[in-house]
Amino acid sequence: MKEYTFHIHGMHCEGCVLMIESELGDLPNIISVKASLKNHSVVMTGDFGGKTPEQIAVELTASLGSHGYTVSTEKQTAKKLSDLKSDFKIAVPIALVFAVLFVLLQKLGIVNLVSAGNVTYGTAFVIGIIASLSTCMAVVGGLVLSMSATFAREGDKVKPQILFHAGRLVSFFLFGGVIGAVGSAFTLNTSATFVLSFVIGIVMLILGINLLDIFHWSKRLSPNMPKFIARHAHGVSKFNHTLTPLLVGIATFFLPCGFTQSMQIYTLSTGSFLHGAMTMFSFALGTLPVLALVSFSSFGMRGSSKKGIFFKSAGLIVILFALFNLINSLVVIGLISPVFNF
Repeated sequence: MKEYTFHIHGMHCEGCVLMIESELGDLPNIISVKASLKNHSVVMTGDFGGKTPEQIAVELTASLGSHGYTVSTEKQTAKKLSDLKSDFKIAVPIALVFAVLFVLLQKLGIVNLVSAGNVTYGTAFVIGIIASLSTCMAVVGGLVLSMSATFAREGDKVKPQILFHAGRLVSFFLFGGVIGAVGSAFTLNTSATFVLSFVIGIVMLILGINLLDIFHWSKRLSPNMPKFIARHAHGVSKFNHTLTPLLVGIATFFLPCGFTQSMQIYTLSTGSFLHGAMTMFSFALGTLPVLALVSFSSFGMRGSSKKGIFFKSAGLIVILFALFNLINSLVVIGLISPVFNF
């Protein structure tokens, strides 16, 4: 047994840490694994015979490659400025088009995605779409893929997927309602509402910056579910049972996705079972299309050659949402005058 340290390319959040430790920890010749988001590395103890570190890295990449990670003996180098400029040349116009469309829809009164101090069902749905395509959903995507592979070997491809998505939607509705009902036990004054709204805006701002994949320090600021809860939730997928897909779908409510937790924080402030349930249900509904593609066709943006453009576009859009929320929070408490008259 020897201790090895490798560098991991493709890490973005604590969900990545959980996924890497879980996948590598299941390998028979490894007895301990410790991944680090700060250093983008993994330290492990195992028996690889007489293989060189380079050969071991190739083997480990084979285990993690489907989730978008690459294992290397060399530290990840910073992206070239020319590559960043190339991505942003396309990402910025996409985000601006989204912003113009967003404002136009607001002006026409077709949809009200942002209102002072409120996250509407439309907002929750759009955030769900962005979350489902972001790197923070790597854990859920990995769960779906591993579960799908397990049941596909037995010739059962459709029923497990239906159970998974049904369990996810139902659990988000019920648990969202519970969180909302718990919030009703507290009387939130204007100041408390402002604090919660401001926290949501800050969380979304951090998530948006993370998606830009420029400032690595910001990744350590993302909110995360306690690791022991997330680890148990992820472990549900290891059991091969008829009800496993349903349990996995329910467990995703507790996995470390910053977008999910920002919505959970807001749901607490609603003080209503129905409002909280519908908010989390709308969010889960937004994640459904992409997760369905992941489960039925192994779709993934992480392996795409255009992923840099996509994630930067999504990051800029999330930052726009965050700024709307932060400004509206300041308006609600009376610190500034209304900026957006829609």
